Amino acid sequence: MDPPERTGRAAEDPELTRKMENGRIFKHFPPYGSSDGSSASDTCPTCRGTGRVPRAQENQLVAVIPCNDVRLKPRRTKLYVCVSMAACLFVCCLILYFLFPRSVTLTPVSVLSVMVYFSPDQVELDVKNLINMSNENFVPVQITDFAMQGLIIKTVMGNVKVSNMTTIPSRSRRSYTTEIHLQIQDKDLNNYCKSGSIKIHTLFLQLQMTMNISYLAHTEQLTRDTFAYIDCGANSTIPHPLR
Repeated sequence: MDPPERTGRAAEDPELTRKMENGRIFKHFPPYGSSDGSSASDTCPTCRGTGRVPRAQENQLVAVIPCNDVRLKPRRTKLYVCVSMAACLFVCCLILYFLFPRSVTLTPVSVLSVMVYFSPDQVELDVKNLINMSNENFVPVQITDFAMQGLIIKTVMGNVKVSNMTTIPSRSRRSYTTEIHLQIQDKDLNNYCKSGSIKIHTLFLQLQMTMNISYLAHTEQLTRDTFAYIDCGANSTIPHPLR
């Protein structure tokens, strides 16, 4: 505690008051020339022991800190760097896991019905099929268009194309019913389908399916061939599986 006479003298002398305040403030900091807080120190030549740099020289002076200064050695630096790298790696793994492209499958299920129409020069068939579309991605998949054509004895008898069919939500499966119109104009096949002496008029139908999908800013095309036996002599509404 300062003696009463020094306190009274400081109240009369502003310069003495300023020096006493600076002494109380700077005694908590390491003295000039000491990087580890030791008592060995020198008077700062730039600020002349006041702890303040002249305003006219603040743009001309450069601070030099020795390499063994404790302020240059923050604690737990390696721990912070390792934790930051681990957090970044974990976030990258999560992004890759959820956005990595997965499979989208097109699976024919069955022929639901076959409607037969006879005309003098051809036989027409409306074949209704059930297909499943599954999406294993964590994002929705947009089906831009779906095309299917039917072949009998390697001859295209009909085709159908559907645009903007549906959207498959993430991690889900959708069923869709497609219908294709076939026209059999071959004379021998017409006689075969219209013959009354034959009880079962079986045709081997090949269906070629093509589906274009869009997800994660890229497009992809899926193709699938399937086969089915249909009766071209009478209507059939009994579902039977596709192969």
